[in-house]
Amino acid sequence: MRAQLARVDAVLVQAAIAAALSFAHLHDVASAAGQDGWKAWAYPVSVDLLLVAAWRRLRSGDTKAAGWCWFVIALTASLGANVATAGLLDLGQVPAWLRILVAGWPAVAFLGGTLLAHSPPPAADDAVDQEDAADPTPEPSATLSALTPAPVSAVVSVPAALVEHARKVAAEHHTRTGTPIDTLTLRARLGVPAPMAEAIAAHL
Repeated sequence: MRAQLARVDAVLVQAAIAAALSFAHLHDVASAAGQDGWKAWAYPVSVDLLLVAAWRRLRSGDTKAAGWCWFVIALTASLGANVATAGLLDLGQVPAWLRILVAGWPAVAFLGGTLLAHSPPPAADDAVDQEDAADPTPEPSATLSALTPAPVSAVVSVPAALVEHARKVAAEHHTRTGTPIDTLTLRARLGVPAPMAEAIAAHL
């Protein structure tokens, strides 16, 4: 457990050091490019926030192309500042192209952050619509008409003799119980299938 905590602490310390150095390099480049005061400190915050937003999009699994695009842009800005402060660039004589890049970065970062934060995955309703378009189903009226059974009496033919016998059974049941016979009892007494019992009950 202690060894695991030690490894975690080492990783956190290393990450804090790297973040602080990168933060300082971005600040130095922005300051050298003419962004003084609080504006120079806002640049590293902007770059790091764009990196975090792009990384979250990559981890979420939605529209990874956009996540990779903005992740590379933010990482390039961070690495560029680190390399620029390594002695390859005279911060006392910053070229015009770097001033232009630094001045235009807020608009780029705002665009990237907005697209990453406000571009949700396709809604469930859209997915349902696409499935419906790919696999059309019958119209509701056609479905209801197909599911609605026709009257049993019109489908099942009942012999007249069986109807007469059923009337006698129903009359005997009414005399004995004082209530009309129901379809289940009629079916049990006659020993006929349910559709036939329903057709007979319709004739009573």
